Amino acid sequence: MATVTFDGASRYYAGTERPAVDQLDLEVEDGEFLVLVGPSGCGKSTTLRMLAGLEGVDEGAVRIGERDVTNLPPKDRDIAMVFQNYALYPHMTVADNIGFHLKIKKVPKAERAERVQEAAKLLDLEPYLDRKPAKLSGGQRQRVAMGRAIVRSPQVFCMDEPLSNLDAKLRVQTRTQIASLQRRLGVTTIYVTHDQVEAMTMGDRVAVLKDGLLQQCDTPIGLFGKPKNLFVAGFIGSPAMNLIPATVDGSGAVIGGQPIELTAAQRSALTGSNVVVGVRPEGWTLKPPGEGIVAQVEVVEELGSDQFLYCSTSAELTTADAAAESVDAAEAPQTITVRAPGMSAFQRGEKVGLVPQTGAVHLFDADTGDRLPD
Repeated sequence: MATVTFDGASRYYAGTERPAVDQLDLEVEDGEFLVLVGPSGCGKSTTLRMLAGLEGVDEGAVRIGERDVTNLPPKDRDIAMVFQNYALYPHMTVADNIGFHLKIKKVPKAERAERVQEAAKLLDLEPYLDRKPAKLSGGQRQRVAMGRAIVRSPQVFCMDEPLSNLDAKLRVQTRTQIASLQRRLGVTTIYVTHDQVEAMTMGDRVAVLKDGLLQQCDTPIGLFGKPKNLFVAGFIGSPAMNLIPATVDGSGAVIGGQPIELTAAQRSALTGSNVVVGVRPEGWTLKPPGEGIVAQVEVVEELGSDQFLYCSTSAELTTADAAAESVDAAEAPQTITVRAPGMSAFQRGEKVGLVPQTGAVHLFDADTGDRLPD
């Protein structure tokens, strides 16, 4: 096992205006489960492939432990990679797939069989060792790919969206198994996903990327509770944080008639006169019509344990997506998402009042997108 360090690592592709990964500084602790997350094209898979040696590093360095592996071929890096498409040999049995790397390395047959059996037991694959991949479910194939990585006893696991081909129920089940397995093995793991719920439930820490740039790396609680900028605030959380633009005047900011006070530190950190007020769906208190922000329920999403109300408000409010792109955007229809207790009696078309709870307000500089100090 070992730490993994990206030291100003960059990757450029011909014909593109900006690097796919731009000056990445990131350290993964020994035994840590780190998740790279972000929208398509943000550079997360490229980052993983740079570590694995499948992509070159044009600037900076990549280290595994004390070794600089920037220019080493993949076979000399002591990593094991699990791919999205499993990459199993269809003509081989499960046992042969798991033990293939050991066979190539000329590990004695008895030792190879023992290590394959240990991995199969760990992954509940013992009944399937004589089957071929075509006779397995998607979840079983993914566990075979995991087994092939485990028997190698690498310093680092690299996992590139390994659950994206599974159905929703199996994805939830398998992500729990992977996280539990990683903690038992204690192997440093870097896991790539575009699914922020997957990232938040699996990782010890989560690194959020956008356009090749690292936006924030923190624990799931840290990302959720103190997003560093508007992008992280809008990306982390499901449903997304409500991001509402407002203008700062002498008494603070006002959204829908609700005053939002700014501290002296927040005022001094502002680069202009506009802020974005962030409130997560669970950060609202529902009031009778006439109290707080006036809103009308447009859609009721019933989940049993929770209910989400998608409410339209006055034109001075905006959706999270519009606010993240441009605070001036939006004179278009606006929506605020509110979390209510499950099985509540709210109906489409009903008028409600919305008041942000104390301590639930996040403030961002509208010009820079950066979080204002608490």
